[in-house]
Amino acid sequence: MEVLTPEEGRVAVQLARAVLEEKIGRKHVEYPALPPVFSEKRGVFVTLKKRGELRGCIGFPTPVYPLGQAISGAALAAALEDPRFPPLRAGELPEIRIEVTVLSVPVPLTCRASERPRNIMVGTHGLIVRGMGRSGLLLPQVPLEWGWDAPEFLDHTCLKAGLARGCWKDERVEVYTFEGQIFGE
Repeated sequence: MEVLTPEEGRVAVQLARAVLEEKIGRKHVEYPALPPVFSEKRGVFVTLKKRGELRGCIGFPTPVYPLGQAISGAALAAALEDPRFPPLRAGELPEIRIEVTVLSVPVPLTCRASERPRNIMVGTHGLIVRGMGRSGLLLPQVPLEWGWDAPEFLDHTCLKAGLARGCWKDERVEVYTFEGQIFGE
């Protein structure tokens, strides 16, 4: 994955903020000029936090949209469509801090299921667990925030998928890793 520069990362966060201020805050905003990398298809997640607590997080795990479009869509969806939270209100915007995570393409872990924890770099890898018609994803920063080791990270990704803790030990369950560049306010 070609990494974004710090300046491109700042633009990513500015774009997410501009979308929220315009669509939710109903303000006239000036959108930042988007560098060429924003026309490349990339996976991305936008995380919203209020007073340090999660307030919304939605994204696109695979590169299906150009980065600029993906950030805009994910920011609005995180604010309005995360089923864990009520829609964000305009009055909350000053308290919201935005984090944009630009993802590498997910790759399957090809080792035996019992060896999966040894092949996960906590703090570097994000995880996707797929099995039994379900899927769950956790970003690379999540295990650091909670102090999880690799088996706990795998367990919580299984739970996020609506599967049983430890399902990652089943060879029929697929586990993918990806990396993310994190930019925040």
